[in-house]
Amino acid sequence: MLKGALAAALTPLRDYGQALDEDAFGPYADFLAEGGLDGVLALGTTGEGILLSVTERKRATELYVEASAGRLQVAAHCGAQTTADTVELARHAVAAGADAVAVIGPPYFKLDDEALLEHFRRAADAAGSAPFYLYEFEATSGYAIPLGVVDRLRQEAPNLAGLKVSDSPFEKVQPYLVEGLDVFVGAEALIADCLAAGAAGAVSGLAAAFPAEVAAVVREPSPAGAQKLGELRAQIERFPRHAALKAIAGHKGVPMQADVRRPLRGLTDAEREELLGWLG
Repeated sequence: MLKGALAAALTPLRDYGQALDEDAFGPYADFLAEGGLDGVLALGTTGEGILLSVTERKRATELYVEASAGRLQVAAHCGAQTTADTVELARHAVAAGADAVAVIGPPYFKLDDEALLEHFRRAADAAGSAPFYLYEFEATSGYAIPLGVVDRLRQEAPNLAGLKVSDSPFEKVQPYLVEGLDVFVGAEALIADCLAAGAAGAVSGLAAAFPAEVAAVVREPSPAGAQKLGELRAQIERFPRHAALKAIAGHKGVPMQADVRRPLRGLTDAEREELLGWLG
């Protein structure tokens, strides 16, 4: 079971985002562990997972498991456009040694309850006995996971352990804070409120480059601490987020390029100068 503070981890890329930068996974995992995090969610929204091939996603999962070496929990995001790819990725993640599997609702098509339930049921079954987490992010998937689907999945998937909920504001997260499921909040500004309401922890994109700052607020949650994280997030959102977080990690000593997978874009020279000037 996942616990505590996890980074929605970046995926190191090279060659203008066309290939995995395998040499960077180890140092990046070191950086996250030394920042006090409990684990990572690999290949989620911050990790550009949906833009990578199935083969690349499998390899990245293997690299994260190897690099974490038991110091960090590794949850692999296996959500994909098709059920077949999702099932293949979930089976591989567990075989590779991932501690948990997470799956977002397939984007583009708004699925009805029956189709969505069957998709998640097959994904959970592919994960075997590994903890399975739904990834709720309405802004990214295009629709929210209905609570009725969550309830029915609890009956059909004994390994359903909880959800990562990246929605905002708090009123959109609150309905998912149900007894018996561990919820990990994605919006950093909501960490204090959600933990007070029973959430189990946070899976934070900001933690991908600011691990110590996020870990500190999860350990000792306070409205002021969560507000500061929200303000920090707002500063990052002024730039192309994925490239900005990678540039910050590189600025902090991680041998990571700021390369991203198209159609995401990198930083312009002016944006990079402004970003690094802001960092100081």
